Amino acid sequence: MAEQLVGLLKVTVVRGKSLVIRDFKSSDPYVVVNLGNQTAKTKVINSCLNPVWNEELTFSVTEAVGVLNLEVFDKDRFKHDDKMGHAHVNLQPIVSAARLRHILGVCDGETTLRKVVADGDNCLVRDSSISCIDGEVVQSVWLRLCAVESGEIELKLKLIDPPVAPSR
Repeated sequence: MAEQLVGLLKVTVVRGKSLVIRDFKSSDPYVVVNLGNQTAKTKVINSCLNPVWNEELTFSVTEAVGVLNLEVFDKDRFKHDDKMGHAHVNLQPIVSAARLRHILGVCDGETTLRKVVADGDNCLVRDSSISCIDGEVVQSVWLRLCAVESGEIELKLKLIDPPVAPSR
């Protein structure tokens, strides 16, 4: 039996901040985002430690949703790309906030549905809030990169209701 589709997750990889040097004086970073067996990646920004991607990647979210993972790499021409850190964000809060929105019937204007506190179990740099803005459930997060000296990535998450199948 197929898993129930909860919605589409639009992940905007906004920008990076204070990324590490992996080449001579800079890095050529790109981000690989992974949700379950779905993977997408951003374009490479050459020679930049504070890149701005503003790239939207779309994933299908099912009932068994868990964690959105991301890895940052430095693009190298002649050898393997260097790792520049990784991070994750738990999608359970945004999924439960979307369910709450349906229960409450909230969809006009802007309403804060829930706060997510930065703690040892997540990569959040600071607390984040999940809001309903004109019918869309949205969360902005700054993630601290792990296994690296420095670096943060800003993401905007937007959970959109699944497309409705035409009735016969």
